[in-house]
Amino acid sequence: MFEITRNDVAIRCVQGDITRQSDLDVVVNAANAELRTGGGVAGAIHRAAGPELDEACRSLAPIRPGDAVITEGYGLPNARIIHCLGPVYGSDEPANQLLANCYRNAVELAEQQGLASIGFPALSTGAFGYPMEDAAEVAFATLLAIVPKLENVRHIRFVLFSDADADLHAQVLKRIAGG
Repeated sequence: MFEITRNDVAIRCVQGDITRQSDLDVVVNAANAELRTGGGVAGAIHRAAGPELDEACRSLAPIRPGDAVITEGYGLPNARIIHCLGPVYGSDEPANQLLANCYRNAVELAEQQGLASIGFPALSTGAFGYPMEDAAEVAFATLLAIVPKLENVRHIRFVLFSDADADLHAQVLKRIAGG
């Protein structure tokens, strides 16, 4: 685990299961355009949240790369779920701007909803093919730029599937944050 604090906002990297972060107000789903169940993070979140999530997502779809929408958490231990569609690497361009929009839009949505804590997976790095280190650089640069404007969000957690992914994110965060 690695954590930094900027402007009273903690940013932390941990290895874990995003569907079991009971101390977070909201978790982010690495969604597909139709907001349907799938593989990876989207599949895990839909399975854990239950069929009500699929029903709630129907009226919100489709979304475009960079977009973020919010639903209730249903069967998850979190009050809410923010669904983001990251870019498909090498197809959706400009990929870095679209990925940055995902992180910015998700945090701004949490901020608008008065939520204090948010958990992210490594958006776009699974089936969408974004290189993990490049994606982490975009994520942390984006978040560090918006942290000074936040009034409600006080904790941002990256929940990574493997120890190697958590370590890589911690290294990138340390480098970008200058610590």
